[in-house]
Amino acid sequence: MKLHELTYTEGSRYQAKRKCRGLGSGKGKNGGSGQKGQKSRSGGGVRLGFEGGQNPLYRRLPKRGFNNVNRVEYAIVNVSSLNVFEEGTVVTPTLLIEKGLVKKEFNGGVKVLGNGKLDHKLTVSANKFSKSAQKAIEDAGGTCEVL
Repeated sequence: MKLHELTYTEGSRYQAKRKCRGLGSGKGKNGGSGQKGQKSRSGGGVRLGFEGGQNPLYRRLPKRGFNNVNRVEYAIVNVSSLNVFEEGTVVTPTLLIEKGLVKKEFNGGVKVLGNGKLDHKLTVSANKFSKSAQKAIEDAGGTCEVL
């Protein structure tokens, strides 16, 4: 089979039913909208979630919590995952993104957590360090630089 020989399979494409085009069309006169009322008018109908004036569900349910607009989120990296770098490397957030350890940039930057053990000496630059991460990096002979 070649590209120019490709065709649609039987029943995969069909002509849409043309509404309000005479009694013989099968969808004549009112075009399947019934008679009169809001839903039969052009542009008629109600918005999503409207319950006829009754207090709608989204207003009846209790609201919980608080969404802080100014929340600072960090991309998290554990100390154990820094073992992919060779000894003496200066680890920066851009290098972490290149290696795939951080998926995307967050508004707070990168935070290093102390889960695991570091095998060799590294210079790690990040926006934040946990105390255990700082201790693990310094125990391995490396240094921590806060950006």
